[in-house]
Amino acid sequence: MSSITLAGNRFFRLYYKHCVSPDTDTLFNLLNATHSLNDKLDGCIGKNFYDSDEFIALKALRNLFHHQEELINEVKIIPIDILSSLTTDMLHLCLIHSDAVAKSIEGIPKKRREIEKLVINNTLKWYKTVVNINPCIFNFSVKVYEFFAINNIPLNCDEYLEFHSSYLFEEENMQDHYISGDIYSHAGNVDKIIDIVFNKTA
Repeated sequence: MSSITLAGNRFFRLYYKHCVSPDTDTLFNLLNATHSLNDKLDGCIGKNFYDSDEFIALKALRNLFHHQEELINEVKIIPIDILSSLTTDMLHLCLIHSDAVAKSIEGIPKKRREIEKLVINNTLKWYKTVVNINPCIFNFSVKVYEFFAINNIPLNCDEYLEFHSSYLFEEENMQDHYISGDIYSHAGNVDKIIDIVFNKTA
């Protein structure tokens, strides 16, 4: 089995764990798997995800948490069902303080910083002092799936096969594969609610 296949299977295994039982360890491991997968693709077949806005954002966060900050103190993963006043298209919010995102941007080399800052600001979901990164993670996973499909690189882990089945179901039912990740509320200001929830769980 090629290193690309191994890296792809690992990505989907960790993405599945992040979806069904997320915590800061699963997120940290998923960010590292994302970085590793890109390195393997670049080194083995000369292809990568540098044209993906989602990858740019996740790479910056991975570099911050891998080299500088402790992830557990910066991220809160909250089931949406405990927030009855909010509506969104994901089961969990993966919240990070906006200061951490700012630090991740500062870690980008100067020659790329301004361009990638704009990409990151437009890709993540901002709520004043809090940022939801889960829509970015979800949409990147779709891009990873489509990359392997387009390039005819087979993956075989159960988690990938489940993702494949979901993707086909969406196609058959003419559903969009990507999500907006927007959060709505009829009970009050979304920014204020998310900020309160983030700080309560800190």
